Amino acid sequence: MPMKRLLLFLFMLKSQAAQTPPFDFSFDQAQQRWVLNNGTITAVFQLSESGIFRLEQAGLTGRTWQTPPARISSPIRFAINGQVFDASTPFVLIEQHTEITTRKGFRQVITLEDAQKSARVVLYLEMFTGQPVLRMRTLVTNLKADTVYITLSDMLPLSFADAGAPFNAFRVNQWAVVPRDLDFQSSQIALRPNGAPVTIQSGAHGLQATWVALRDSKNRGIFAGWEFNGRSAAQVSYPAGDNALQFTAPVDRIHHPVPAGSVYFGPAAFVGFFQGDWEEAGYRTQRFLEASLARAAPDLQRFPYMSWDSWGYQQQFDEKVLRRNAAIAAQLGVELFIVDLGWAKGIGDWYADPAKFPSGLKALSNYVHSLGMKFGLHLTPAEADLQSPILIANPDWTSSEDDNYFNAASLCLSHLPARTWLVSEIVRVIDDYGVDWILQDGENMVKNCEKSTHTHHPDDSNYANSVQGIDYVVEEVLRQRPDVSWENCENGGNMMTFKMVQDYVTSITNDASGALASRQGAYGATYPFSPRFADRYSPEDPVNTYNTRSYMFGGPWHLMNQLDALTPDQLAFARSEIAIYKGMRGIIRNGKVFHMTPAPDVGRIDAIESAYLGANAVAVVTREGGDADHITIKFRGLTAAAAYQVHFATDSRTMSMSGQQLATDGVWVNLPDAKCSEIVYADRQ
Repeated sequence: MPMKRLLLFLFMLKSQAAQTPPFDFSFDQAQQRWVLNNGTITAVFQLSESGIFRLEQAGLTGRTWQTPPARISSPIRFAINGQVFDASTPFVLIEQHTEITTRKGFRQVITLEDAQKSARVVLYLEMFTGQPVLRMRTLVTNLKADTVYITLSDMLPLSFADAGAPFNAFRVNQWAVVPRDLDFQSSQIALRPNGAPVTIQSGAHGLQATWVALRDSKNRGIFAGWEFNGRSAAQVSYPAGDNALQFTAPVDRIHHPVPAGSVYFGPAAFVGFFQGDWEEAGYRTQRFLEASLARAAPDLQRFPYMSWDSWGYQQQFDEKVLRRNAAIAAQLGVELFIVDLGWAKGIGDWYADPAKFPSGLKALSNYVHSLGMKFGLHLTPAEADLQSPILIANPDWTSSEDDNYFNAASLCLSHLPARTWLVSEIVRVIDDYGVDWILQDGENMVKNCEKSTHTHHPDDSNYANSVQGIDYVVEEVLRQRPDVSWENCENGGNMMTFKMVQDYVTSITNDASGALASRQGAYGATYPFSPRFADRYSPEDPVNTYNTRSYMFGGPWHLMNQLDALTPDQLAFARSEIAIYKGMRGIIRNGKVFHMTPAPDVGRIDAIESAYLGANAVAVVTREGGDADHITIKFRGLTAAAAYQVHFATDSRTMSMSGQQLATDGVWVNLPDAKCSEIVYADRQ
């Protein structure tokens, strides 16, 4: 072996040895049995003598969940031309191996083939250092001579024995385009044997986030998520007689063509295990998300950003108005300056309006950069005006259903010519205008399209417009321009998925719908998603604590007002409140979230806390009317024996309390005005 190759080989062995100690993945050839362990959880799989591939058990090491005797639990469930391949299908083992993945992960790869040699199945089973999570993905190769169609793709086909215990299920809604009281509402539902299943209508334009958690009366729990931006009617059921908790998350309306020799990539999913309450289920999900899935934040020193957005002017702005606001924003401490809808000639005609920008949009971008801020643009990639040049030239690029976003037509992003143009157009916009941040908006990012004239199959719109549509577009632009950050803003926060977090650095949970709705959104979203994926848009002027602190808990805080209309005193107040936000955003971003009160609502006080590794904690407490002018809040997540200095953003009191006192006696918080807010800090001494 040449010396160069030998050194490379030895380096790879050394690197693997350095990265694999937490993992113990073993394969018993005689039993065809795999035991996967990362020091936190264990999962056991087996290929039986009859060729049935099954999950035997999984869970926290020493406290695993068994699979039900009466129901085989397998991560394989798909159909080709209507023929189902699942826990009842005999397979032959072709090959198996392990490999190191990115982000401190380890992967078991198992390749199976059915007896008729019609399909080859590759299973990816992944674990990550310190994470109580098993991640799964199925790849299917068509071994037939002709094109076949995937007609079923279940992302989460697992069952666990119930041990005769009653269970509660927990889910979180996402944003609805039509205003309702259910935006980001969390709900706990009793799951009863032979009762109605709990359904999660997830994905773009769906009702819920792609997440569910279960726990029994002893706080033993399972959480699960699926990584798909399209729609899925996932369910958790409790079939009578099986003594089983059954999960399923099928891709809706799939009819995906797979030519001979080609591969179908099923969306990934994960299942995790916890001991505790819903806060613990959410925290374990969030830590896994941040460690193993999510796109890295652009700047850990400053992110989540303090932002200003031009929508306070609607579309009535020009370069003079924006320059005035940019100068003020920089003085206030704003870090990201976004020009919203109205900067271009039209939706889909992504060239700067020369009447609004006679000096050119790049000149404004340069000015914003000179003030030390990043420059962002609003973009609706899945929409175009019918009179835009691109649709005049290509009228068939529209989808078969129109979402009517600001009177624009809906584009079909899985139609190859449309998405090819769109990728090149977004890259051009980034380069022409010096863009650091894309505010992606639109009515529905996974369009329904049944046109037979497009490159996707007319019955495969849900999968195609997700995986080969919006996912491809964003990921290809990110590949070409990796330093540009994307914000998910599907008209208010309606694509809250674990695929979304892999491509976007944040997601909207409040679309200028007011302070109360902002807190409601952040309250619900911070169960399954880490706080940075709950950004808020503030249409109110930042002139009092209610208007400012209602937007401080979560990801980026976007002011959406006319800064040049504020008085000097109001600007000074805004500057001080922005400084408060910057001082606490790191704790909120990295800490464990505790929902200290019921969800925000009219006539009561709400409080939400983030505690970081037992060291420091911060709580935002807000009064939404009502008669009570104070509340006692009890901190969680602190070290009982440690001493903490307690102080406030407004109240001048300071005190020293132990973690135990903060948890049992609590802190009295003064809220003298009908609508006001206070911030309480607990700093470890």
